[in-house]
Amino acid sequence: MKAPLSWLKDYVDINVDIKEYADLMTMSGSKVEGIEHIGQDISKVVVGRIIALEKHPNADKLQVANVDVGDSVIQVVTGAQNIKVGDYVPVALVGAKLPTGVEIEKTNFRGLESYGMLCSIQELNLTKDDFPDADENGIFILPESLITGEDIKKVLEIDDSIVEFEITSNRPDCLSIEGIGRESAATLGIGFKKPEIKVREEGDNAKEYAKVKILDPDLCPRYAARVIKNVKIQPSPQWMRRRLRLAGIRPINNIVDITNYVMLELGQPMHAYDLNNISENTIIIRRAKKGEVIRTLDDAGRKLDSSMLVIADTKESVGVAGVMGGASSEISENTHTILFESANFNGASIRLTAKKLGMRTEASGRFEKGLNIENVLTAINRAAQLVEELGAGTVCKGVIDEYVKKPEQREIVFKPDRINALLGTNISAEKMVQIFKAIELEVYDDFKIRVPSFRADIEGEADLAEEVARFYGYNNIEATLMSGKSSTLGGKSYKQKIEDVIKETMIGCGLSEVYTYSFSSPKVFDMIRLPEDNDLRRAVVISNPLGEDYSVMRTTTLPDMLDLISRNYNRRIEEAAFYELSYVYHPLSLPVTELPTEKQVLTLGMYGNYDFYSLKGIVEELLDILGISDYYFETEKRRVEFHPGRTADLIINSSHAGIIGEVHPEVLENFRAPQRVLVGMLDVESLIKAANQVPHYKTLPKYPSVLRDIAIQVKDDIMVGQIDDIIKKESGSIFESSHLFDVYKGSQIPEGMKSIAYSITFRADDRTLTDDEVAKAMENILKQLKAQLDADLRE
Repeated sequence: MKAPLSWLKDYVDINVDIKEYADLMTMSGSKVEGIEHIGQDISKVVVGRIIALEKHPNADKLQVANVDVGDSVIQVVTGAQNIKVGDYVPVALVGAKLPTGVEIEKTNFRGLESYGMLCSIQELNLTKDDFPDADENGIFILPESLITGEDIKKVLEIDDSIVEFEITSNRPDCLSIEGIGRESAATLGIGFKKPEIKVREEGDNAKEYAKVKILDPDLCPRYAARVIKNVKIQPSPQWMRRRLRLAGIRPINNIVDITNYVMLELGQPMHAYDLNNISENTIIIRRAKKGEVIRTLDDAGRKLDSSMLVIADTKESVGVAGVMGGASSEISENTHTILFESANFNGASIRLTAKKLGMRTEASGRFEKGLNIENVLTAINRAAQLVEELGAGTVCKGVIDEYVKKPEQREIVFKPDRINALLGTNISAEKMVQIFKAIELEVYDDFKIRVPSFRADIEGEADLAEEVARFYGYNNIEATLMSGKSSTLGGKSYKQKIEDVIKETMIGCGLSEVYTYSFSSPKVFDMIRLPEDNDLRRAVVISNPLGEDYSVMRTTTLPDMLDLISRNYNRRIEEAAFYELSYVYHPLSLPVTELPTEKQVLTLGMYGNYDFYSLKGIVEELLDILGISDYYFETEKRRVEFHPGRTADLIINSSHAGIIGEVHPEVLENFRAPQRVLVGMLDVESLIKAANQVPHYKTLPKYPSVLRDIAIQVKDDIMVGQIDDIIKKESGSIFESSHLFDVYKGSQIPEGMKSIAYSITFRADDRTLTDDEVAKAMENILKQLKAQLDADLRE
């Protein structure tokens, strides 16, 4: 919402500078997004009067003007041909700066000095919308009887500031100069000036000229109309055009400008119809017929459906209610009688209509938020008042006001003690009442509140407490803890603490945290080679997607990680490692009848100088830090998105907890990713469930350890995890640890075989081990390796 400061001052005498005003309004809940200073890029431009004019002696196309600029007469050389002696013109003096970036200097034109420049409207950053009578191709001729030497910004009223507010959807009353003015008065603690609306009516009663019928009161509870005769279509006065333009609306003509002016001033959209083009002078508010077509003011044909509300006459629709009028009843230069419309429409209906038609307008943007039904009559009377003041026509007597059902007056009982308890303050009841009265909440019978119709957002005592906090000042409320047994110190949950450990570990292992969207495209299922019957294809479809690429909730994080890796790789980042803590969504049924299952996943992705064991080592480091010991990795060959033979499932406490491995080359090609990418996807709930963050004390060993190395020859498909299990089991109670330090395949090893070398540590807690004990353990290990894995000891 753009609010020119000069317009706001019609409602409130702002007594602070613009920067302080913006800060105060933001703190009271009306956030200021920006301030634009109009005219600040114009300096040393004044009103001048041409007192003499003659041709340049040395140039046929130049003229020499003597210009009175108040305190002196200066000589200006100009090429303009539309000026004459006696004209008042804008004069840029030597040293002047213009919006175009030009800085005026003394200049010599063919032997004559020029001490300034006569300005056009373009050079002052003005348009024909501001001054319709101005010459676009010549000097801007000002009205006569001006004071020479006066600053042009003051004369043209272009010395102003525009304050842009961010208005929340629950405060449609603030989408108006009146609403912002009311908030400003309460914020600054000064009086609110509400201009008086008086309408001078003449001639016959409006009801003799037009009729209004509401057929769908659920979508239009109130519709008011006024009739204006003897309409004179002409440009609006300069002050109105200026205000509209500063607020971001292009001036058109006096009638259209009045409707836009009232919308900005009071927040009530209006429309004007050429009554001569309304069949039988009858306005009917009804639902559109299926397949009905209307040509709107933007000269586009719109196909309607029965969910949309239209304004119609007895033959056809003449406007899309709350969105845009129809071309058939448009105001033109030949219009002599008009019907002003001011109505209240169902906000949800207007929003859906505007969305279906793809034509969101200033009016629909207001209606969809739910407007004040009592503002309908005020707005149409204000429009009639402006018609009379501008001499744009004759206002017929009376208002056609179809008011189907008046809403009940909302009343709230408030207790100052409860508000203070909620806010943690000690504000007096008198101060609260003062705040409520400033924002036009009627206080009666000791702390009872009548809520005005324009404050639909105030529904209960908590809302009253918010109003007190806003205008008392959030910065004046001291920070305190809640009183009573419910007061607690903040702390993280066990889940949050485990998540912190996961993040710290990943960062410690050199991975960078990333965030990706939970929305995905159904195309990614084909890109990762999922079979048609795979459960991961059962995705929640988004009803109102941003586009096809974001039309389903993801069921796997693999495509997002591959897309991220591809983007980095194709930007010439040769090596990277990432992790993400995020969610996947699995529907319980399709179509969705209840909320889907949300599953938290830790996704790891890396490329460059990494291999399978790099990824496995990072996962093992995480499991070790989380205190998880009962786990193992198992070969996985069924997942088509991963490389067979280079992928493993993570098993924790005998349950599947994730997968790690190298992505299949065909999948990588689909994503334009590097040739080797490693990805891990771990179930966070399994990690949290198995984690043990309670430290266990273990005494330092009193007795020495015994170290033995073995090298065995096994088949290629034997997993080292199988060997680990046998070593640990057959070592008995004296086993301390085992360490794989070599895997070898080469000319000395038969085809299809590999050499595995382990270092095994033995120790007893209560004695020094003998050679016989260690030898027996080693014998058992080798015997079972041979029996179970057909492993041979390498000499």
